[in-house]
Amino acid sequence: MNPYAGLGGSVALKGSDGSHTRDQAMRLGAQPRALDRMHRALAPLQGAAVELYGYAGDMGQAAVSELTLPFHVIGAAATNPSGDADTRQLAVALQAQGVDLIVFAGGDGTARIVADAIGTRVPVMGVPAGVKIHSGVYAITPEAASRVLLNLAQGHWAPLVDAEVRDIDEAAFRQGRVRARHYADMRVPLEDDAIQQVKNAGAAVDELAQLDVAAEVVERMDDDTLYLLGPGSTTRAVMSELGLEATLLGVDIVHSGQCIVADATERDILNAMASHLGPTVMIVTAIGGQGHILGRGNQQFSPQIVRQVARQNLWVIATTEKLKTLAGRPLWVDTNDPQLDMQLVGLMPVICGYHQEVLYPVGGEHVAG
Repeated sequence: MNPYAGLGGSVALKGSDGSHTRDQAMRLGAQPRALDRMHRALAPLQGAAVELYGYAGDMGQAAVSELTLPFHVIGAAATNPSGDADTRQLAVALQAQGVDLIVFAGGDGTARIVADAIGTRVPVMGVPAGVKIHSGVYAITPEAASRVLLNLAQGHWAPLVDAEVRDIDEAAFRQGRVRARHYADMRVPLEDDAIQQVKNAGAAVDELAQLDVAAEVVERMDDDTLYLLGPGSTTRAVMSELGLEATLLGVDIVHSGQCIVADATERDILNAMASHLGPTVMIVTAIGGQGHILGRGNQQFSPQIVRQVARQNLWVIATTEKLKTLAGRPLWVDTNDPQLDMQLVGLMPVICGYHQEVLYPVGGEHVAG
């Protein structure tokens, strides 16, 4: 487990790779979330016939400290705080232990390290905890991961397929440029609607359709509402229609036709909402190929913010072509609050053109308890 995965999301750092970024995120008040997400993935395994192996402390054992699961400590991180070398050494140690499956929590950076260490020699299952997750080795949510793991623990079989690990230039990402390439393959147990698709970053963009979506959104906007525009090329088209400069991979806050905060953090958003007397609308788009509308690249929209905005003021925008890339799969939410995620499940209006709207399903995992 990478205990610092996703650390930079809420504070608009768009990643957590490298000790400098990790330290900066901590100074800005970011809270680690990987341990909680791994805990959620493993909790349903209590009572199943499983044996867990891993490092002591935050790289593994801490995630099961409150669970009745057999855990075998096979070592500890050589550095404090732990780093990439510790992740690599743990993956190698797990392979040497002869485990059936390596489960890891992190983002694309963690997946690359694990791929370097073990390749396709041991099947893997990624629990999503990073800011940006383009790779296809991760489950859609921690609950989706637990569903796959529980089925395997109960003796059900699953086909193993090669899935892409994507290499993202994080420095370019922070500057608003997405550079993704195929880095390696790892093997994952395939289960319908549990493993996410590789982000469709290279697909042709229907710019005219985006302009139609933007025109519809701007026509609906008024001067009394505070608008939170999430990352993406479709939301950038809305900003362009307003005559404003957009933060492609960040959150912009707009009021009365003006951008009052660019590249906002979770704290910036909460402060703006607290000082605003009128309603707030959140505008998000779906990730092409994956379908996530919350929880991938827009962790600035924390559960506290989403609850305050409310479901009816969540505007989802996506061109028809982007919806087609989902091949019938639902949209997904992964706010790091399972109960909130379930409240967002169901049919949701999606603005897909000028005076065009469709009802599209938002999927979710059932939460125990």
